[in-house]
Amino acid sequence: MNFNALANAPRLLIDVELRPVQGTRFQPTGFPDLGAAEYQLYDGSSMLLVESAQSMANRLEAICWDEAAQDLVQPLRGLSYVNVKTEDGAPLTNSLLESHRLNSPYILEGKDKSFFNTLKSEVASLEKGAVNLRDFANTLFKYDVNSLIHGIFLAKSDLAGGRLRLPRVLSSFIEAENVTIAASGGVKNDRVDPSGDTKKGFGNVPFHRNEFTGNIKAYFNLDLAQIRGYGLGLDAENLLIAVSLFKIQALLHGGLRLRTACDLEPVGELQIRRPSNFQVPSLGELSETLPSLIAACRNSFASPAITEVIYKA
Repeated sequence: MNFNALANAPRLLIDVELRPVQGTRFQPTGFPDLGAAEYQLYDGSSMLLVESAQSMANRLEAICWDEAAQDLVQPLRGLSYVNVKTEDGAPLTNSLLESHRLNSPYILEGKDKSFFNTLKSEVASLEKGAVNLRDFANTLFKYDVNSLIHGIFLAKSDLAGGRLRLPRVLSSFIEAENVTIAASGGVKNDRVDPSGDTKKGFGNVPFHRNEFTGNIKAYFNLDLAQIRGYGLGLDAENLLIAVSLFKIQALLHGGLRLRTACDLEPVGELQIRRPSNFQVPSLGELSETLPSLIAACRNSFASPAITEVIYKA
């Protein structure tokens, strides 16, 4: 796999058109006290946020986890991450599935302080002065590669005064243009007592809902300059790029059922906006190449690559 076309590019910008797998309507993300995030462009075009950057980050992480096997999907096995188990050894969570990655309370706030103390020792040199982001990146690469891709904020005063943070390398969002509302509704029927107390869950309850139609597009931004700025070396840089592209392709090939009423699929090929001379490898190519890229970085990971933490409340 050749990434030479990316050598001097600060960003890799990708977008792809999407459509509902059935019908024309879709349900966007909603926010408390706001609902759907509708807005207008300067020319009056009606726009809609279908999926936010933070939600897309969660989806790009989750696509890497094999729930049935309780392990990374096959092409990514061997990457570093932190696995959390209960006191009786049952799987609880891990740094890929936690919204704040290594900053998860299940990793840092339990009674088992083994990993917390290890991490504190690793970042001890960053306690004073400007944070050396290269040293911090080396530590994250060692214990949780995913944190380098999706960003992290170790908001703990015992860890370099709570100053350790990195922005996302891979960011994404989905939006729609020229949208119109498809208003509908329904009734929750109570066949026993239609006039029952609805506050207690009885009775017939009518409701309304707004879905939308429009032109949907997903956007992906891979910050190549930030990856190079980690100073991890070419093997690690290629691995971070390949894992990021794998996440994108895997999501587009089966991870776009965002909600019950929002099941999407790509329309046509990925559009590479910058650099224009790069072609994203297929999911098959990435799956075949990743094991060798992971093997080339094995000595930079913790040994073993999966760090075990027992969560004790």
